[in-house]
Amino acid sequence: MNHLIVAPVALPLVAGALCALLGGRRPRLAAALSLGATLGLVAIAVALALHANGGTVQAYLLGNWAAPFGISLALDRLAALMLVLTALVALVSLLYALGGDHARGAHFHSLFQFQLMGLCGAFLTADLFNLFVFFEVLLSASYGLLLHGDGAGQRERFKATVHYVIFNLAGSALFLIAVSLLYGLTGTLNMADLAIRLADLPPDSAALAQAAALMLLVVFAVKAALLPLYFWLPDAYASATAPVAALFAIMTKVGVYAIARTTTLLFRDGTDGLASAASLVFAPMLPVLALATLVLAAIGVLAATRLRGLIAYLVVASAGTLLLCLGLATRDSVAAGLFYLVNSTLVAAAWFLIADRVARARSSGDELLQPTALARGTWAPLGVAFFIAAVAVAGMPPLAGFFGKALLLQAAGHTAWAGWTVALVLGSSLAIVVALARAGSSIFWKPVADSGSTAAPRHHAMHTAAVVVGLALVASASVFARPLSAFTDAAASQLFDRRAYIGAVLGADPVPPAYDVRREMRDRGEAK
Repeated sequence: MNHLIVAPVALPLVAGALCALLGGRRPRLAAALSLGATLGLVAIAVALALHANGGTVQAYLLGNWAAPFGISLALDRLAALMLVLTALVALVSLLYALGGDHARGAHFHSLFQFQLMGLCGAFLTADLFNLFVFFEVLLSASYGLLLHGDGAGQRERFKATVHYVIFNLAGSALFLIAVSLLYGLTGTLNMADLAIRLADLPPDSAALAQAAALMLLVVFAVKAALLPLYFWLPDAYASATAPVAALFAIMTKVGVYAIARTTTLLFRDGTDGLASAASLVFAPMLPVLALATLVLAAIGVLAATRLRGLIAYLVVASAGTLLLCLGLATRDSVAAGLFYLVNSTLVAAAWFLIADRVARARSSGDELLQPTALARGTWAPLGVAFFIAAVAVAGMPPLAGFFGKALLLQAAGHTAWAGWTVALVLGSSLAIVVALARAGSSIFWKPVADSGSTAAPRHHAMHTAAVVVGLALVASASVFARPLSAFTDAAASQLFDRRAYIGAVLGADPVPPAYDVRREMRDRGEAK
C-alpha cells in the first residue's frame, strides 16, 4: 500500500508515453491503453481513499531521502478525495471522447494521460516546488487539449487558448517568484518543514513572508477562477470540445485544493503554537473575493446566450462557493465545502457532455439559447438529463448540491459573514434556477415556426454511456450522502490537525537498502 501512493503519478506517465508512441500508427491500441489506464486509476484512487479513511497521513519518500531533503508525497483524506474525483471525471470524459472526439486531433490520449499525471501529482505532492512542477505538467497538457478539435469553432478555440496560455504563464512566473522568496527566507520548500520554519522567522522578515503568501494567493486564484482573475475561464471552457471541457471541471479545483492546503498548513492561526508572520494573511480578503465571484457568476449565467457559456459561469459560481467555505476558515465550513466540491465537480462534467448532445440534436446545430427543433427521439432523454443536472447544480433537493449549501449556511451562521453568506448564496442559487429554467424553456418547450431537419443526430453508444455514468455519479453522491459527509467531515478535521501532517512527513524514515554496498566494501577492506 505504501508504494501504491506513487501509482497515480506513475501510471498516467507511462500510459501517456506509450500513447504518444502508438497514437499515430495504432490509434485503436492507444485508445484501449488510455481507457485501461484510466480504469486502473479509478481502482487505485478508491483503494487509496479506503486506506486514507483510516485516519493516518501516509508519507512516501520518492528518492528515499528523508524530508525535507528529498521529494515527498503525502496521502491524507483530502488528497484521496481529490484523486477519486479526478479519476471519476477522467473516466466519464474519456468514455465520451471515445465516441469520436478523440480522433479529431493528434495525441489526444497522450495529452489526456499527462494531464491526469499533473493533476494527481499536484494533489499528492508535499512540497511547493513540486506543486509548481505538477502545475506546469497539467497546464502544458491542457494547452494541447484545449486546441484539440477540427472544423467549426477552431478559430474560437485558438483565441481562447492564447488568452488561457498568457494568463497561466503570468501566474507561473509569479509562482516561481513566490517559492523563491519563501526558499530564501526559510531554506526549505517542503510544506511540513515550511510550516515550522515560518513560525520561527524573525520579525524583520514578516513583510517578505506576507508578500510571498499573497503572491501564492494570486497564483492559486488564477487556477481557481476567483474574481478578478476568472475572465479566462468562460471562453476557454465554452470553446473546448465536450470531453476536454468535462475534464477541465476538475482543473479549477486544483487551485481550490492549493488554497485549502496552504491556508490550513502554512498560513492559519497559531492556536496550535505554530503562529507565523504570514498567519491569516488570506483571511481579510478571501471571503470578500469569493462573495464577489458569486455575484459576478450569477450575472454571467443570466446574461449567457449559449448553453456552454452558461455552464462555464456555473463552474465560476461553484468556485466562488468553495472559496467562500475556505474563507470562513472554520472546520464546519471547510467540511461543507469539501462535501459541495464532490457534487459541483461531477455535475459540471456531466453538464458539458449534455450541452454537446443538445447541440448535436438541434436542427441549427448550435448552442444558442433560442427556440429550434430537436431531432426525433431526443426530446425526452435529453430533457430528463437536463432536468437532473439543473436540479443538481442549482442546489435543490433531493440531490447533494442542496445538502452542501445547507451545510455551508449552517456553518456560516457562527461567523461574522453569516448575513452576507445567506443573502448571496441563496441569491446566486435563485439566479441559477432562473437562468436554467429559461434555457430549458428555450430548448425544449418553445414552439418553432420551421421545424427544420428531424433526422436523428450523429449518435454513439459511448456518448450515452458517458452521460448516464456522469448522472449516476451525481445521483450516487446523494444516495451515499451520509458516508460522504462523514468522510469530508473527517477530512476537514484532519486538515486542521496540521501537526499530524507535519509529523508524518518529517518523521518518515528512508527504507533500509536491500543491498548495502558501503557495508560490503567496508567488510572487504577489514578482511584484507
